[in-house]
Amino acid sequence: MNIKPKFPFVYLLLVGLIGTGISIFYVSCMNTPENKGHKNTKINTMTAEQILGNSEYLACSYGGYRKMSRDTQPTIQELKNDMKILSAMDIKVIRTYNTKLKQATNLLQAIHELKQENPTFEMYVMLGAWIDCQNAWTDQTPNHDEESLEANAAEIERAVNLANKYPDIVKIIAVGNEAMVKWATSYFVQPNIILKWVNHLQHLKKEGKLDQDLWITSSDNFASWGGGDTLYHCEDLEKLIKAVDYVSMHTYPMHDTHHQPDFWGITEDEQKLEKTAAIAMAMTRAQNYAEKQYADTKRYIHTIDSTKEIHIGETGWSSVSTGFFGREGSRACDEYKEGIYYKNMRRWTNEAGISCFYFSAFNENWKDPQNKGGSENHFGLFKINGEAKYAVWDMVDQNRFNGLTRNGNTIKKTYNGDLNALLNDVDFPPQKQLNP
Repeated sequence: MNIKPKFPFVYLLLVGLIGTGISIFYVSCMNTPENKGHKNTKINTMTAEQILGNSEYLACSYGGYRKMSRDTQPTIQELKNDMKILSAMDIKVIRTYNTKLKQATNLLQAIHELKQENPTFEMYVMLGAWIDCQNAWTDQTPNHDEESLEANAAEIERAVNLANKYPDIVKIIAVGNEAMVKWATSYFVQPNIILKWVNHLQHLKKEGKLDQDLWITSSDNFASWGGGDTLYHCEDLEKLIKAVDYVSMHTYPMHDTHHQPDFWGITEDEQKLEKTAAIAMAMTRAQNYAEKQYADTKRYIHTIDSTKEIHIGETGWSSVSTGFFGREGSRACDEYKEGIYYKNMRRWTNEAGISCFYFSAFNENWKDPQNKGGSENHFGLFKINGEAKYAVWDMVDQNRFNGLTRNGNTIKKTYNGDLNALLNDVDFPPQKQLNP
């Protein structure tokens, strides 16, 4: 329909009003709560700055390996199925660990295809680049003062290429995973090596060879970031804290139920309570333990840079252990305790504005293939066959996973959803005199 008025001045007035309306609409869209205050906002994609600390963008650590070794890589269809399951949980950010194996590349392709199939589908990635010391994983003595230069350089190069190929998906690059903590005796490096690669990536951003909105970090144990033993405090760590866009720290109260058990257990009076009530008190102490590690790390980091954000790159709770953390050890591991920890940590971090890359989405048997009951195999919220553990039973009840499958199986509850049957496999934590 031709709406051009007969009189020129009326036409100009109408054009002006239409233009003003379009401008108002554009400004209004750009000032929605998720975009307000952020310049250079991209259409149909979020930045790391907007994602981190945003409770509408829940985060999770991810590995899709189904077999006893990583020689068998998950297919793109398997990866797409997993992403649909995580999306149904409101997970919109996932973390990977290396670029050498094909999973990271295939995962980005899988997410890309899902976005093409459904433009409203959202999944962003914290892309890990694995860093090793010289002689790591060999029969030679690891040299923690030197790096595996060729392998590390290749990891970083692949990460850069993937970030540039999928700028709408890759929002963070993490240089190393627990690569500075000294108990990682097979491969840890000194902070100056992580700093070198962080600075390299930041330089590429300044040169326009990486997206300006891409955030660079390293994901490491709370102690490595200065939140524990002063052994880790050094000038290079201070430089690293200043160099990263944010700090990604790990906290694992479950492991410390054996290694630092002062906080873990129940009192004589609590032993008289119903099992669920006593366990709830123990799990609250576990959450408080994680909060303290976060607070101690934040306190140190803010002496170096008071503006630096700190988010949780890993925390989790295994549902099975035949070792230190099971029935003959600290009695920490079962699905019920795992479920309480998951909900406690989600509640706390969401309320505090902290992103929590919960570890992890699915069980992976390759981590301890010689020991079926090893705790490292059982950190997932789902079993490998797609059974939903207690932590997410409520989501099954909400029909979130209708029509979704894993390994050809529909998503069903473990224990057939029988809480009493689950509780029969749950132990009281050990009775002890707890430190205040």
